[in-house]
Amino acid sequence: MQSFAPIALFVYNRPKHTERTLKFLKQNELAAESRLFIFSDGPKTPADEENVQEVRELLKHVEGFKSVEIIERKLNMGLAESVIAGVSRLVKDYKQVIVFEDDLVTSPYTLTYFNDALNRYRQEDKVMHIGAYMYHLKENTLPESFFYRAATSWGWATWERAWQHFEPNIDTLMGQFNAKKKADFSIDHQMNFWKQMKDFKNGKNNSWAIRWYASIFLKGGLTLNPSQSLVNNIGHDGTGVHSGINDIYNVIINPKPVKVFPEVIAENEEAYRIIKGFLSTRKGSFFERVKRYLKEMKLFR
Repeated sequence: MQSFAPIALFVYNRPKHTERTLKFLKQNELAAESRLFIFSDGPKTPADEENVQEVRELLKHVEGFKSVEIIERKLNMGLAESVIAGVSRLVKDYKQVIVFEDDLVTSPYTLTYFNDALNRYRQEDKVMHIGAYMYHLKENTLPESFFYRAATSWGWATWERAWQHFEPNIDTLMGQFNAKKKADFSIDHQMNFWKQMKDFKNGKNNSWAIRWYASIFLKGGLTLNPSQSLVNNIGHDGTGVHSGINDIYNVIINPKPVKVFPEVIAENEEAYRIIKGFLSTRKGSFFERVKRYLKEMKLFR
């Protein structure tokens, strides 16, 4: 009998987002056969207490999964420490994990994709991360799934054998980069991954995800990705701790299951080229960037 990977869902103070995330997750074809662990972070300030409590009331009524366990933190750990602790616990107990945050809607086949990939590449040490999100690539002639270097954090999965290489110490990570590795890491300087590393070191962000990608990169690892996204992030509306208002990364979710997986364990060169092209033009022209900025300022008034 197949054992499906446990799901870790990290929630905080957004009841409406959490409700939508759970609604779509429950509609997955493997939901009823999957164990769900919900990690509810404690309030950071007194102003957060009401929303945190509203989320926790909502969680009391979650059903549709093989089992549901709610882990309520009395104190605020912050997303990074919460994810690290939760993932570490579940991979220790189950050797694998599927990870979501409270602002992701999924395809009915997202859990199927994760479990199929976890089983297929379980013994492939070079494969360290399975992502479910993919940019809206206009030039998309890619296979249904492919290997790539960078790790996405909007819905992902991994194994204990890979997570054991997670290095939380930013100095240890940064000390292993030279100029070439920095360029390779940042997709030929088309994505601000190295800036995210420096920002973490300088206390400007508290990202677990950039340290996880760096850990994978420095081990020569690969990530599996779908050519059409199986998740969409609904948190770019100004409500999230780590997200602003932005539609650049909005996608249409693939309504079909992923059935084709790569046989060769190597980065797909065409995927790298197409993603690099997307990243180089993702923010649009100067006029489009100004228009987007003004829209964001209007919404934040």
